[in-house]
Amino acid sequence: MAEQDTTTYVPLKEIAKRQGISEKYLQQIVKILVGKGLLTGISGKGGGYRLTASPEEYNVGEILELMEGSLTPVACLAPDTKTCSRSSHCKTLPMWKKFDNLVHDYFFHITIADLVNGTV
Repeated sequence: MAEQDTTTYVPLKEIAKRQGISEKYLQQIVKILVGKGLLTGISGKGGGYRLTASPEEYNVGEILELMEGSLTPVACLAPDTKTCSRSSHCKTLPMWKKFDNLVHDYFFHITIADLVNGTV
């Protein structure tokens, strides 16, 4: 959809065909994205889905976390997790924190426009 004019609605069938994925699977993805306000859709002739903002306004990290959940590498760093009783003397925690920051910074600085333009 990011390759299309953001004012044009693209039929789900067309997206599924172009991406080589099943329409049924795509329906599940679209439902989540519409529910979170990243896409909007209309039904009927000329219907389909479109982005609610420009591709530059979407970052990959936001979408990955929306679809997959937290990207944190270990459970003790996940959002809304109680502090681990071992955190004050855990030898590996600094490494995991640094890795978590690298992953976060990487994915949250890539936009959908970057993917479309091949600038990643």
